[in-house]
Amino acid sequence: MDSSESPSSEGTSTPPVSTPVPPAVPPVIPQAPITQAQFPRTSIPRADFAPPSSPPPPRAPVPGQSGRSGGGAWKWVALGVSVVLVISLLALFGVLFAKSDVNWTHHHPTQSPGAAELHEVVVRESPFEDKVAVISLEGVISGQVLSDIGSSLVELVGDQLERAAVEGVSAVILKVDSPGGEVLASDEIYLLIEKFQKEHDIPVVASMGSLAASGGYYVSAPCRWIVANELTMTGSIGVIFHSYNYRGLMDKVGVRPDITKSGKLKDMMSGEKRPEEVLPEERAILQGMIDESYAKFKDIIRTGRNRAAELNQKDGITDGRKLALNWTEFADGRILSGQQAMDLGLVDELGNFEVAVDRAFKLAGLDGAKLVAYHPQFRFPGFLSLLGQARSGSVKVDLGLPLQSRLPEGRLYFMSPLHLH
Repeated sequence: MDSSESPSSEGTSTPPVSTPVPPAVPPVIPQAPITQAQFPRTSIPRADFAPPSSPPPPRAPVPGQSGRSGGGAWKWVALGVSVVLVISLLALFGVLFAKSDVNWTHHHPTQSPGAAELHEVVVRESPFEDKVAVISLEGVISGQVLSDIGSSLVELVGDQLERAAVEGVSAVILKVDSPGGEVLASDEIYLLIEKFQKEHDIPVVASMGSLAASGGYYVSAPCRWIVANELTMTGSIGVIFHSYNYRGLMDKVGVRPDITKSGKLKDMMSGEKRPEEVLPEERAILQGMIDESYAKFKDIIRTGRNRAAELNQKDGITDGRKLALNWTEFADGRILSGQQAMDLGLVDELGNFEVAVDRAFKLAGLDGAKLVAYHPQFRFPGFLSLLGQARSGSVKVDLGLPLQSRLPEGRLYFMSPLHLH
């Protein structure tokens, strides 16, 4: 045997070479949707569905399809809310600063707080230094507090007249566009205008707009001069008490009032009474109050127009009008046009606002003047009430009736019946 040959395997045991065994690989989850029929819930352990150790690559977005996540949208909403809050706070601080600035700038020792808070606004510029104040009296005349300024219309007119006197205006133009309103509120404004003219010797010119009826004429009567358009609705001189009797409706729905009272007239003119239950004394008492207010209405017209005629005659102004001898025959509540009112001496001159401005210059002896107005400051609590906060103690019951009055019942009104509802 050749020595180069390898020895025979017989009789010898060569140890086998060990091959490494790869570790067990978890089963691959199929890409097709898994159904309960293929993999029953009871036969497959929960661990077999564990996600792989490395996250899958992100899927490319499908064109035209938005993502499910709304985190970005919420961030923009939160940012918008934050911006609105910041702007609101800045506006509030600006209002408070402006209010304090007006107080510091225009405050006068003899001025009331309400007049001091008014902000002077130039309505019309002029090369002349003299000023004529314009006071607007629009809408229903009422003594109720206006939510946006925190004071009533009566208080506002009083503050504006006081501010005009302090600022040394030469005349005042009262722009009236009103169907009238409460008897007491109208009388208080009348007294304010009368007192202003007497104490400060400053003429007030009434400029009637499209409507100056009943209480709207009542507040114009003490003015030194009254200007109306020939188509102005005015007059309606009289007093009205308006209410509803809803007892018939109560009987239909089966509602019966149960009243305990101290006297037979404690529930006088109640809407719960049947018409035949209204006592004659009730109507007599109410009619007496109406007659008293009506007599005063005619008296302030007579006094105001006669005083204006005397002052005009004293100053050599001869184109003013005097009351006609039969003017009381037309003071029965009827509506008058501006032309009819002038024929009766209830109005001095026909024209628009520009005519009233020229007349104010003449009465004050001016060649010209700038027109100014005194506006109330914005009040934040009033703004909140406009957003829906109800005033404490105020309850409105809407019965859904087409003729239901929007004015508080149980009060006397210098009001045009056409505008009562």
